[in-house]
Amino acid sequence: MKKLILISLLFSLQLFGLQLGETPPLVNLEGKDGGKTDGSAWNSTKLKDRVFVLFYVDPDERSTNEEFSQALQDKKFDKQKYGSVAIVNMAATWMPDFAIESKLKAKQEKYPNALYVKDKRKTLVKKWGLADDASNIVVFGKDGKVLYFKKGKLAKDEILKVLQLIEDNF
Repeated sequence: MKKLILISLLFSLQLFGLQLGETPPLVNLEGKDGGKTDGSAWNSTKLKDRVFVLFYVDPDERSTNEEFSQALQDKKFDKQKYGSVAIVNMAATWMPDFAIESKLKAKQEKYPNALYVKDKRKTLVKKWGLADDASNIVVFGKDGKVLYFKKGKLAKDEILKVLQLIEDNF
């Protein structure tokens, strides 16, 4: 009986969450679920043809990986080879949506090469197993497959490894 429970648990973990080397399940954010700052839809099929770094962040944890974000900006990667997406887990905070949306629109104008997206119903928590009330980093290869995934703060040595991983996959 214990073996059956363990096998079932391991099998269910394989079906839920991000797996290195795999393309995650399709996520579509639009309407009541969220979307881009201009109100248009966003879906995860856009995470291909370049190396993408996706930040999935609770607004209360927005500074958790600021050091990594700054390191990415300092690299000035070629925008033909690299892209970044910041998805805000709006359901994970006490802050009102209008306040978050205002900040996101300002950031989108300040950083036009990054894409800012709203997740109003924790869709990526549910479909990809990302950490709720946290900062998540996911790196996608040009083929849309997961190259790296981290829940929480990246250490300095991890930042260097992820930057090298990005460059190695151009």
